[in-house]
Amino acid sequence: MKEKMSGLFISFEGIDGAGKSSHMEGLAMAFRTQGRTVTLTREPGGTPLAEQLRQMVLNDPMDAMTEALLVFAARRDHLVRVIAPALVRGEVILCDRFTDSTFAYQGGGRGFDWQVLSVLEQWVQGTPVPGASIGVHHVLQPDLTLWFDLPAEVAAQRLVSARVPDKFESQPLPFFEKVANGYALRMAADPTRFARINANQAAQVVWMEVEQAVRNQGFLP
Repeated sequence: MKEKMSGLFISFEGIDGAGKSSHMEGLAMAFRTQGRTVTLTREPGGTPLAEQLRQMVLNDPMDAMTEALLVFAARRDHLVRVIAPALVRGEVILCDRFTDSTFAYQGGGRGFDWQVLSVLEQWVQGTPVPGASIGVHHVLQPDLTLWFDLPAEVAAQRLVSARVPDKFESQPLPFFEKVANGYALRMAADPTRFARINANQAAQVVWMEVEQAVRNQGFLP
């Protein structure tokens, strides 16, 4: 008999520079205080194979289809080896990016076919995972997606001195505007899963919105 997935899956989304990563540890601490086991992970990445694919996606020149295929290949390995087993164990998964990023960056930013991405999403997240109750007609999605919404020009200013940019971070402003629109489309299609966080505020205020969004879902007391 396949095991039931009893854990909690929360994804953190937003354009580069939105500050989402800085709040992951704070939320992890909040869950650990409640006695939960927390797994922090990221996409593309999270496994040795997926991390290799990440380096290719972020740095090597390729077309939008190749990017999408590599990202979904990394996601499948991440899902099979990390996410599904942790959910079966009842852990809390906090993931820096998931499939919404693929629709936002490859679909919105690159202009790749949204329907093709939907098919890949069905294949990768709907195909049964060994040891977990994911059936063909169930596409695994986060229980909650925190979308850190930030104007593209503000994000660009934050990234100027942050680090050497990868090929996505070095894109022009119109690219990030398209990415943000991609996120908005994903939220419109699945509004109950998303919580929009106004990331253009002081860090303490952003954290209060994050904490409240999680509490509103009943995930924290």
